[in-house]
Amino acid sequence: MDMSDLSKSINTSNTSRHSMDAIIDFLSGCIGGTASVYVGQPLDTVKVKMQTFPHLYTNSVRCFLQTFKDDGISRGLYAGTVPSLLAQVLENAVLFFAYGICQKGVMLLSKKNDVTELNAVENGLSGSCAGFFAALVLCPTELIKCKLQAMREVADQRKTTPTLRHGPWSLTREILRAEGLMGMFTGMTSTLIREMVGYSFFFGGYEISRTFMTSPGQSKENLGALKTIVCGGMGGVAFWTATFPADVVKSRIQVSGNKMSKPFLSMVLHIARSEGIPALYTGLAPCLVRTFPATGALFLAYETGKRWMKRATYGE
Repeated sequence: MDMSDLSKSINTSNTSRHSMDAIIDFLSGCIGGTASVYVGQPLDTVKVKMQTFPHLYTNSVRCFLQTFKDDGISRGLYAGTVPSLLAQVLENAVLFFAYGICQKGVMLLSKKNDVTELNAVENGLSGSCAGFFAALVLCPTELIKCKLQAMREVADQRKTTPTLRHGPWSLTREILRAEGLMGMFTGMTSTLIREMVGYSFFFGGYEISRTFMTSPGQSKENLGALKTIVCGGMGGVAFWTATFPADVVKSRIQVSGNKMSKPFLSMVLHIARSEGIPALYTGLAPCLVRTFPATGALFLAYETGKRWMKRATYGE
C-alpha cells in the first residue's frame, strides 16, 4: 500500500469514527434527557407556576402543596410530562449531538489533537453553539409543557373551568388551528437567548467542576457516579443562575400567547419596572433545588450510556 492509499484509509477511518461518535452522543443524550425529566418534573411544574402567576403563590412549598391538593400527582405535579419528556429527549439528543460536533470544530480551530484537551471556555463556546440547535426543537414542546402546567391558573384567571383532560396532542392541534405553524414557536427569541447563553455556562461549569474534582493521575472520564452527579448539578446551577430572567420571560410569553405578550426586551423592562428586579427571579429556588439532582441524573445517564456504547463499539 502506497502513502496515498494509507492516507485515504486513515481519513475514511476518522470519518467513520466521527460519525459513530455523533450517533453515540445522540443516543446518550436521549438516555440523559429521560432520566432528567422523571427526577425533576414536579419542581419544574412549581417553577413554571411561580414564574407565570407570582401573585398566587408566596413560596415554592405552598405552590407544591396546593398543586398536589388541587390536581394530585399525574395531572398536577407531573402535568406536562409527555411534552416535557419529548422536549428533554429531543433537546438533549440534539444538544449532545451538536455539542460533540461543535467540540470537534473548536478543537480544529484551536489546533488541538483531542476534545479532551479543550478548556472550560472552549467547551462553553461549543455548548453555546449547540444551544442554538437545541432551541429549534425545544421551543414547540416547551410551549405545550408550560401551557399544560399553568392550565388551572389560566382558567381561574379567565373564570372558566380548567380543561384538565386537555392533553398535549389536542392542545397542539388547537394551537395549529388557531395560529398556524408559527404559533408553535411562540417565545422563540427568549428560548434562543436562554439556550445559547445558558449552555455556555452549563458545559463550562460542568467541565470546570470536573477539573477540580479530578484527582492527580485520574482521567476526567472516570470520575465515578457521585462526582459526576455533583459536576452535573453544578453545571445545571450555572445554567439557571445565568439565564433565569430569560426563562421567566419565556414562560410568561408562552403561557399568555403571542396576542397578549410583548417582545422579549419590552417584557423584561416591563416586569422590572412594574414588579421589580426580584420578579425576574421568581421561582429560582425550586428551580435550583430541582436542577441539581435532575442535571446530575442527566450527566450520569449520559456519561454512563456513552461509556457503555463506546466500549461495545470500540472495545474502549
